[in-house]
Parts: sequence; C-alpha cells; structure tokens
Amino acid sequence: QVQLVESGGGLVQAGGSLRLSCAASGSIGDITAMGWYRQAPGKQRELVGTITGGRITNYADSVKGRFTISRDNAKNTMFLQMNNLKPEDTAAYYCNVQAKIWRGGYSALDYWGRGTQVTVSS
Repeated sequence: QVQLVESGGGLVQAGGSLRLSCAASGSIGDITAMGWYRQAPGKQRELVGTITGGRITNYADSVKGRFTISRDNAKNTMFLQMNNLKPEDTAAYYCNVQAKIWRGGYSALDYWGRGTQVTVSS
C-alpha cells in the first residue's frame, strides 16, 4: 500500500519562508519523477514544479526564483523550499509521484498525497 504524506504547511506573513516535505512509502515501484501542485479555492489545480530522478527541475513562472524543489532519493522524499512568500501563494499544496513497476513489462503508476495548507497573510 502506497502512502504519500505532505508536511510543513502553515500560516506565514508575506515575505516569509516555509519548507514542505513529501515522504513516499510502501511498494511504490521505481520513482521516475516527483512534483508539487497547488489549488486555491475556486481555482483549478496548477503545477508548481517537478523534479526528475536526475534532479532536473521545472517551475511555473509564478514561483520561479522563489521556490526550489529538491529530493532525497534514498529516502524517497521531496522538498519544496518556498521563500519570499506572497498572499497569492495561498493554496493547498499536493505531492505527486510518478513511478514504474515490473509486471512482465513496465507499468506506469501515478500517486497523490492528501495535501497541506499554506496560508500567506499580507
């Protein structure tokens, strides 16, 4: 049974920082990529950024230069360092993991965490 658990969310003033973590456990297979998404009330879920097994990162323009994604492959853990937070960053942040598993041939897998709330006050 696969579990993705996000942590580190909270309330912070504009200009402050938070560090989110996503820990993956269970028979998740071989992780090929991990990413962060966010969803504000009344809005569509949007990409924050992704990171490959080779630590190649990709960020949304809205967070580029302020947010940094990293990972610890040995612990199947991903981090999102958020600096210079703005009120528009307020959202529920979700962890996403893509993996592959051998079952006579490789099958692609996709997992989501339950989210952690980030609230930025002005």
